Amino acid sequence: MSGTSMDAVDCALCTCRPGGIQLIRLWSRAFPKALSGRLHATARGDADAWECGQLHHDLGRFYADAIGRGLRGESIDAVGLHGQTVFHQPLRPAATWQIGEPAWIAEKLRVPVISNFRVADLAAGGQGAPLATLFHKMAFARPGTWTAVQNLGGIGNVTLIDASASTSPDAPPRILAFDTGPANVLLDLATRLVSAGKDGFDKNGRRAAAGTIDAERLDAWLRHPFFRKRPPKSTGRELFGEPFLRGILADWPEATRDDGIHLLATLTELTARSIAENYHRHLPRPATDVPVRVILAGGGAANAHLVRRIHAALEPILPNLTLATSDDCGWPRQAIEPAAFALLGAAHLLGVPGNLPETTGATGPRILGQLTLPPPSIPSAK
Repeated sequence: MSGTSMDAVDCALCTCRPGGIQLIRLWSRAFPKALSGRLHATARGDADAWECGQLHHDLGRFYADAIGRGLRGESIDAVGLHGQTVFHQPLRPAATWQIGEPAWIAEKLRVPVISNFRVADLAAGGQGAPLATLFHKMAFARPGTWTAVQNLGGIGNVTLIDASASTSPDAPPRILAFDTGPANVLLDLATRLVSAGKDGFDKNGRRAAAGTIDAERLDAWLRHPFFRKRPPKSTGRELFGEPFLRGILADWPEATRDDGIHLLATLTELTARSIAENYHRHLPRPATDVPVRVILAGGGAANAHLVRRIHAALEPILPNLTLATSDDCGWPRQAIEPAAFALLGAAHLLGVPGNLPETTGATGPRILGQLTLPPPSIPSAK
């Protein structure tokens, strides 16, 4: 299950076997408004230690209830829990924090819970992200094809599965993966601001589509050093969240007028153009005769205007481009993150490394996650 969104938790019931994963069922549960507000406050650094501790446990109880209510009598072997990222800082001294106490899930469901996946890679010198790479490779690799899986969560990340040069179906593809920068995070924050809290996101990019891009400001934002930084690299809200938006509004105080449509238009273009900039700088170009696929996943894949702008930004640099969504490839966009962590949870139980050091920068492969066991069954005294 995945809590990467601050509005809802996505749960995926999967069957994981060596070399394969199958989605059985998917469900989501929205956070109550008060809980979502507390998550946002914590992520922007507006919560003290008492509130962080309380929220960690409140969220764990919510996850346990969300899973329990979603199950339809199915028997499950384990839970892979990503939790909610409220801090991610991969530079040295590195730190990351995903909250949501797993003991509440283990107690309620009586199964092992594997959580806290990022820290083992971080401790080994890696970025602790991206970690969905193993799943992307398993779900979307296609022989003879250059495939980029672009996740559009709060932060964007790309996994390149380059099988275009493979001489045999059994030859492993070349894999690259890294964060590309902001995806939905700035769009969602700006939408909440301009709608006075009424809307949590710009549905289908309607506001942005009605606005005009401020080319001068966009060019300045695209000069951010993160986009030029070579992989391995990862980022979070600490760089492209509330502080970034505050800086924009200090320079552009009138940005929220007219429903903020011009602000949203320019931020949407920032997401699209920064993705293209990363591809141009950091991914190997496919040969002109090679089939090229870019598969969009995550919540942003439902934003029709954002998808159009990404297509427009990528077309000039990728010949033979086919742009699709993960839904088109048999994986609902909401299932990608929870299925990825289900797979990592299964890998932990099997003793199989879950990171790809060549993508995260870790010094070697690591078994990811920490295990929380359910309470033992103790026979009652007669």
